[in-house]
Amino acid sequence: MALKRRVAVLGSTGSVGVSTLDLLAEGRASGALDVEVVALAAAGRNLDLLAEQARTWRPERVVVADPATREALQARLVRTDVVVECGPEAVEDAAASAPWVMCAIVGAAGLRSTFAAARAGATVALANKESLVCAGPLVMREAERAGGAVIPVDSEHSAIFQVLPREHVERVDRLILTCSGGPFRERSRADMATATPEQAVAHPRWSMGAKISVDSATLMNKGLELIEASYLFGVEEGRIEVLIHPESIVHSLVRYRDGSTLAQLGEPDMRTPIAVALAWPDRLDWGAPLLELARHGSLSFEAPDAERFPALVIARDALRAGGAAPAVMNAANEVAVAAFLGRRVGFLDIAAIVVETLDRCAPNRTSDDGLEGALEADRTARRVAHEVLAGRRAA
Repeated sequence: MALKRRVAVLGSTGSVGVSTLDLLAEGRASGALDVEVVALAAAGRNLDLLAEQARTWRPERVVVADPATREALQARLVRTDVVVECGPEAVEDAAASAPWVMCAIVGAAGLRSTFAAARAGATVALANKESLVCAGPLVMREAERAGGAVIPVDSEHSAIFQVLPREHVERVDRLILTCSGGPFRERSRADMATATPEQAVAHPRWSMGAKISVDSATLMNKGLELIEASYLFGVEEGRIEVLIHPESIVHSLVRYRDGSTLAQLGEPDMRTPIAVALAWPDRLDWGAPLLELARHGSLSFEAPDAERFPALVIARDALRAGGAAPAVMNAANEVAVAAFLGRRVGFLDIAAIVVETLDRCAPNRTSDDGLEGALEADRTARRVAHEVLAGRRAA
């Protein structure tokens, strides 16, 4: 029998959003899914694709975060019955409009909509790790209060989710997050000092957006995921490790106190963790790429080099500091990465800007400050990070 799902896709024109809609189309075509797309939401930078998605799925509403793009989108959807809405509040309304919500808006900009979906009691398919980095305890508490669920879509956290029943967390010795190592895994710091944005976004395994690709190159993406894992699974920083695994076949591991280590393996394809979140606790029968270990031959692992990739140390320090430190770190990183992509700073400046911003902010808020406290910490950190950036450029 086909799985019935009413869904909203936030960040529908990004790589995860596109993969989600591709998977829904495959499942519908095969008869495995009976799916209704209730809402689509996107920033508004790719109106042609958003309009095409709206014409294909005919949602009740399509939302652009940027009000300046509403008329242009409306013009592309003339002679359809799709309602076009705009602005941050409309995105939040879309997040609360379906029982299953893909939260794939990039960066801290996705926090409000993730919180809205959690507050509505939805099953939150979480691809926006920054939501948990900025306000993890708050989002998790709200989802539990409303009777919903947060199911991770990052392949690493999906892997842990699949092999770690929540009631068994106290039996865990280590969570082990894997990563490919990014495009600079074998590069020296001297080489990375001259790295260009084009080199940084050339990920060896995944096709992703520019920001997340740079985060993968610095390993800040893994630092963000470390914080996310702590909040998702209730495991403190000292029991989470990171391991470089270039083949990207073992997506993460859980080592239990009795010495058993359970791993989830699969071909690197974002549609697999999306399918897990869509069907859980069932399994979706779709045209998944099947893993053939004999074809891969061997799998390799290595410890990350903290000197070449300081982002992991920064993230651990922020998680241990608690309060608003993770939110400050994330905001500063977003500012620094944007500056690097705009060729205003070098690759190694990214981590330095994050550290100086953390030092200047000296965060002291706690998660009890609520959503507005997290957002205020984000705004303050961005202002400070821009001051740090201006000072470095002036020097």
